[in-house]
Amino acid sequence: MRIAADAMGGDHGCKVVVEGLLQALRQYSQIEKILIVGDEPQLGQALGQATDRRIELIHAPEVLTMDDKPVEGLRRKKNCSLSVAMDLVKTGDADAIISPGNTGGMVAAASIKLRTLPGVDRPGIAAVCPRDDGNFILLDAGASVDGKPRHLMHYAIMGDIFAREVLGVPRPRVGLLSVGTEATKGDERTQETFRLCQGLDLDFVGNVEGHDLFHNGLDVVVCNGFVGNVVLKSCESLATSMMGWLKEELTSGPVRKLGALLAKDAFRALKKRVDPDDIGGAPLLGVNGTVTICHGSAGARAICNAVRNTAEAVDHHINELIVDAVAKANDKLATAATEPVAAEA
Repeated sequence: MRIAADAMGGDHGCKVVVEGLLQALRQYSQIEKILIVGDEPQLGQALGQATDRRIELIHAPEVLTMDDKPVEGLRRKKNCSLSVAMDLVKTGDADAIISPGNTGGMVAAASIKLRTLPGVDRPGIAAVCPRDDGNFILLDAGASVDGKPRHLMHYAIMGDIFAREVLGVPRPRVGLLSVGTEATKGDERTQETFRLCQGLDLDFVGNVEGHDLFHNGLDVVVCNGFVGNVVLKSCESLATSMMGWLKEELTSGPVRKLGALLAKDAFRALKKRVDPDDIGGAPLLGVNGTVTICHGSAGARAICNAVRNTAEAVDHHINELIVDAVAKANDKLATAATEPVAAEA
């Protein structure tokens, strides 16, 4: 397995990315090669004295920054590290790509260079989020802000496959995020998506609300990218703020400090449960390749875990499963559209 890594686009520079890749190489023997893409002098400095025959440096003199508009930036910076790394997947020199760089740039580069899988209209970002007894997938978490019902139906299918193959859930429970649980709730897009998902061979539980996300046993939550991105970033911010407020309250006096000391293991466990570095990154599902998008502020541990999740996605051949499942759903949809409507008596 060969993984291309864009080392230049993150908030903390290439040193953190290189450190995470080295950790992954030490832990995962199935990795044949990691192609680290970026400014070669900086990459060499980040590697220092570290050596591993499975590392290959690929020079890319430009960087797609967080301030660059995705499509415009890719056209203007044809030799940016993100674009060069994506080309390695396109040509077959790499089986997958990871990057902590510009999310919009990753989605645009994957859509343009790799194209979507047969039958899939738009890719979706599958963010893995914690719940009370495990994790659930929020899809789409920001790849496309205006997904149509057909796109959301595909998200449900892809999320179900990822939950089964990578998260190991035998029969994922799939819900559609709405403003009420009744089938008639939500806008026209939500209601049509509800109807489409009812016809899928999934454990579709219907509409779910925001308060169902973290304690209702859901494995996949489907929504358009605008809603998904707002939900994801709100949850990330709330988790960070809550940990800060908790620390502030627990250190406000000697008695509370003593209580905090006694409960320190519980607090460490809580912090671990909401730590995004444990997940590492979010897969971009629906493109003709394996693409993992890391958070811009990802640390070395996050990069290492992103490599792990990427390797699992490649090993489980989820793209082949997505193509088959989406084709069946599209055929069923086409058949239903051509069937004559029975005349009323």
